[in-house]
Amino acid sequence: MALRTVMEKLGRDMQAVTGAISKEEWALVAELAPKIAKHAEPPLSEKMRILGWLGTDAGKFRDFDGHVHDAATAMGDAAKRGDGQAVITAFSKTQQSCLACHQSFRQSFVEQFYGKR
Repeated sequence: MALRTVMEKLGRDMQAVTGAISKEEWALVAELAPKIAKHAEPPLSEKMRILGWLGTDAGKFRDFDGHVHDAATAMGDAAKRGDGQAVITAFSKTQQSCLACHQSFRQSFVEQFYGKR
């Protein structure tokens, strides 16, 4: 599924942000943050299949994605200002949103679409 590729790219971008934060490379964080906030989406047919599977939890899934967007946007804004503490705070919120989504959906998603436990 294309969503796996989207998640892998997000993972690489998050790792790159971690490295950039550790070196206080705020320009790189500012460059990466919009890639996280406005990440690619799977094709419409796959998206509809996933939303159908999510059912009534689709809103919860969208909320997690919205929180990632908002936190990553705040991270980028803080990086542009050179405000390292705000970058770290926003990055933490981004990670927390990712983790909450993964804990809510990843295992059942993988079982549903990949047949793995």
